[in-house]
Amino acid sequence: MMKKVALLSIFTLYSIVSLAGNQIDSLLNVLDKTIKESKAYVEIREKRINNLKRQLNKKTLSPKQIYATNKLLYKEYRTFVCDSAIHYLNKNLEIAETSNNKKWINETKLFLCHLHSSSGMYRESTDILYSINKNQLTKDLIPDYYKCYEHLYNEMYLYTHDQRLAKKYFNLFQSYQDTLLTVFDPSSENYLAIKEQEALEQKKLAEARKINDLRLSKAPFGTPEYALVTFQLSLIDREEKKPEAQKEHLIYSAMSDIKAAIKDNASLSSLANMLYDEGDIDRAYQYIKFSLEDANFYNARLRNIQISNTLPIIEKTYQIKSEKQKNELKISLLFISTLALLLVGALGYIYKQMKRLAKARNELGIINNQLNSLNVELAEANHIKEEYIAHFLGICSTYIDKLESYRKMVNKKISGGQVAELLKIAKSSDVIENELKDFYTNFDNTFLHLYPRFVEEFNNLLVKEERIILKKGELLNTELRIFALIRLGIDDSSKIANLLRYSVNTIYNYRAKVKNKALGSRDDFESLVMKIGAFS
Repeated sequence: MMKKVALLSIFTLYSIVSLAGNQIDSLLNVLDKTIKESKAYVEIREKRINNLKRQLNKKTLSPKQIYATNKLLYKEYRTFVCDSAIHYLNKNLEIAETSNNKKWINETKLFLCHLHSSSGMYRESTDILYSINKNQLTKDLIPDYYKCYEHLYNEMYLYTHDQRLAKKYFNLFQSYQDTLLTVFDPSSENYLAIKEQEALEQKKLAEARKINDLRLSKAPFGTPEYALVTFQLSLIDREEKKPEAQKEHLIYSAMSDIKAAIKDNASLSSLANMLYDEGDIDRAYQYIKFSLEDANFYNARLRNIQISNTLPIIEKTYQIKSEKQKNELKISLLFISTLALLLVGALGYIYKQMKRLAKARNELGIINNQLNSLNVELAEANHIKEEYIAHFLGICSTYIDKLESYRKMVNKKISGGQVAELLKIAKSSDVIENELKDFYTNFDNTFLHLYPRFVEEFNNLLVKEERIILKKGELLNTELRIFALIRLGIDDSSKIANLLRYSVNTIYNYRAKVKNKALGSRDDFESLVMKIGAFS
């Protein structure tokens, strides 16, 4: 039944991956989900442990039954909580010594030896091994005895900083490996594991992969065996320079560790280091932090030291990145705030203009009878103001909509982590250029709507050979826009320069150049422009 569940889990996992375009990204998403569910898997293991502990509360248990139950608790705690595993082995050692059962004593000592060497307690492991009389071991414990020596010297070889001692430990490790090959069944997992490691060390990668495939076929997903075999497969990938395959197998191994609630693991921290080197700082930080939590939970000194050496480097890079994102967010918010202030200022200006217009209308109503001769001009002025206010309010409404769209776009990109793209947009001048082009088009259309014959009447004020001929698609050009603003009553060159986005000198030059082409007196030219009629 368990095998069917494991196969179903693997099938589901591969189905999820196959539906996505990028396999590694999809696997990482599944791993993220598995990490979030890790507490549920821990609860399953704790439930098994609590059931075993309840059995120990029965007062009718014989020493043999207590010993067997403690042994099961040790196996549950072995990759879960190191201290608790040691605790139940020590209890079994007391039972074995009280019962004077040599086999139990030796078996428990071998368990303790293996656990101590795994957690970096090499002195304790060595002391235990030296206390065991090999000649008193039963036949079934001889392989475990050699395995403890092999495991101890391998751990000491891997983690010593003394090169001379490392060579010595490696030779002893290989010697015990050779011995183990003579006592293990060639079809056993232990035998295959040694042969795979030998092939890997000798760079016989095809042979190592073949053995690993055989081991993997026997290891269900979600078991410690599956996690270990896929981790060792990632080491073969590393030697073959296949980083994507290495990441894939580290992910599968890490997920199997989490589903089996294994706290003594190496896959996730190895994956975090790979992702850090590739620049995926966020995931690297989350994974190394989770690995440290596992190591603290397992409570073995060696695992804490291994992860603690890496964590500060990844954490510092993560903090730098987070600070940079905060600064970029501040800049974006400042930019949006500036736009909002400009909008408020524009609305305030419109409100003032509207108040002034209302006041002007009241005054015009009072003196209407006295200024009857100016009635047509005033009507025209009111019409222009009304047209422009309506058009200006429309533009303001459009700009409010654009600002809201821009705000949503900024929020979306920040939420999606696309800060670099947002900064690129903020630096671009395309938005300003497009808005200026729209401004000219709106101005030309609105002005010619009010003064449809302006171009024709303006040209009549110039000598024939100097009259303005517009290009195809043009409504007004720069010279015409300058004098269109003058016709609207804006004759200050600095104001015209601000509106049209030119320098004041450029406006002066355009005005002088056009007045030099006047059919009549250049001094009267602008006053004649002011008399150009609004209606045909």
